[in-house]
Amino acid sequence: MALSHDELWPRAGSWPGFETGDDADAVLLGVPTWRTSLSPTGAHATPAAIREALTRYSATLMGPPVVDLGAVLRVLDAGDVDEPDGEDGIATTVRRVRELADATRLVIALGGDNALTYPVARGAGATGLITIDAHFDLRDGISNGSPVRRLIEDAPDGERIDPTRIVQIGIADFANSAAYAARAAGWGIRVITLDEVRRRGIEDVVAEATRIAGAGAAARIHLDVDVDAADRSAAPGCPASVPGGFAAWELRHLVRAIVGDPRVVSADVAEVDATADTDDLRTVRLAALCVLEMLAALASR
Repeated sequence: MALSHDELWPRAGSWPGFETGDDADAVLLGVPTWRTSLSPTGAHATPAAIREALTRYSATLMGPPVVDLGAVLRVLDAGDVDEPDGEDGIATTVRRVRELADATRLVIALGGDNALTYPVARGAGATGLITIDAHFDLRDGISNGSPVRRLIEDAPDGERIDPTRIVQIGIADFANSAAYAARAAGWGIRVITLDEVRRRGIEDVVAEATRIAGAGAAARIHLDVDVDAADRSAAPGCPASVPGGFAAWELRHLVRAIVGDPRVVSADVAEVDATADTDDLRTVRLAALCVLEMLAALASR
């Protein structure tokens, strides 16, 4: 069904394309990884679905004061990386993100499964990492369950992230193993469980996370937003989401609070399978709202 048109109600999305030499406040890039997923997924269909879902919303913050993000930010869309899986795809993604990072304040990568975090963080030159995720993603091998480990161990010299500058927010009971919890602890990763977030509050947790991930001179933080950290009622299109995860408002609040830190230079939205979503597309729409929360945070810096 075609959306209504109203000159006084401009829609989000449908941003101009990025061309080499452009400057922007934020650039979107589709990175439709899916071939190494540990569970069957249609996540390669998700970047296009998120773009379409963005048009369901306006780009206006109610404030006060009311802010039209379209009026205060220049947002461009760089299209998709073709076949980002595999060594060639990783190298292409790293190069593309590096080009965009030189031209913008914030690169927003639309996944795809969580495998995209590895090349996107590398391309952005990240020195610190914050994940919003129910899972550690510290598995051996190459999959959507291994990007955090790969950033620590597999990235080339100069692109590896010190694990003591990694913070994982939302790690959930019954979604991980004791072995990977021990690996995280042994490497010095700061793990903030779902229960701890709710006990302490989002602002307190974000302050600690950005301090740790943003340590050092010329710090550059990458934010990985794995939507399966959300409650399954809000994110049924995430294969690994579980009942009792973050409410949609909690996930959105975390995203806006973290990206409000100027040391955040890149972010990804991962693990949504648009082909497995409900008829009302609630998971894809939540992913689109996370993108808008990133832009709202960028405008507030």
